[in-house]
Amino acid sequence: MKRLPIVALAVCFAGLVACNQASAGGSFNQQARLDNLEKDFKQVKEEFEIIKYALDKRGISLEQARAEMEADNKVWDIPDEDSPVFGNTKNPKLTIVEFTEFQCPYCSRIAPVMKELNEKYPDKIKFVYKHFPLSFHSNARAAAASSIAAHKQGKFWEYRYALAPHSRELGDSIYVEVAKQIGLNVDQFKKDMVLDSAMNARIDKDFQLGTEVGVQGTPNFYINGKRQDRFSPELVEKLLKEAK
Repeated sequence: MKRLPIVALAVCFAGLVACNQASAGGSFNQQARLDNLEKDFKQVKEEFEIIKYALDKRGISLEQARAEMEADNKVWDIPDEDSPVFGNTKNPKLTIVEFTEFQCPYCSRIAPVMKELNEKYPDKIKFVYKHFPLSFHSNARAAAASSIAAHKQGKFWEYRYALAPHSRELGDSIYVEVAKQIGLNVDQFKKDMVLDSAMNARIDKDFQLGTEVGVQGTPNFYINGKRQDRFSPELVEKLLKEAK
């Protein structure tokens, strides 16, 4: 039942163009009519895309759909200084920026997928990790701090994937256990993982950046600067083929 008003609106848009062209037929030359038709067609095409987006999302207004589409289609310039980076950093076909955290169960599930992509495409993709600890996950920020401590010893990615299965049992003892497991200097690790003002500022920098580019939850992915609502290995494969 919810589809009818929107579909009807689409039909109205199409009819509006036809009516406009019929009434204008006698007053413009052929080229002018063609120009006007092309302009109106582009406008209607944009409206149809917004309607389709609203139908796909269900229950959102056309105005909200328009705003979300603009955000989805925007290409963001996301800096990666200070961030853990893996893969082809010089001339990647794709750059995948991941806003994520360690307590989120979905982030934990996507971690092995990202590890597989790391291993499969180190020469084609640049992977960038951004911290986005959600406020209602009480251990997410401390876990982020522990991963930054691992990054200082050059083993962020090993730490990230070793910690991922422990999303429900995060805490200092787990961080130290994982640090030992991957061969970190544990004494230095403990010093570097302290959640002081400098560490909070480092994490906040990523979080604020994520907020600016439209991140609302985790995990959130940007490929070549564009936000991806549905991230999957199949999408990565498709975009790699298109990038050739």
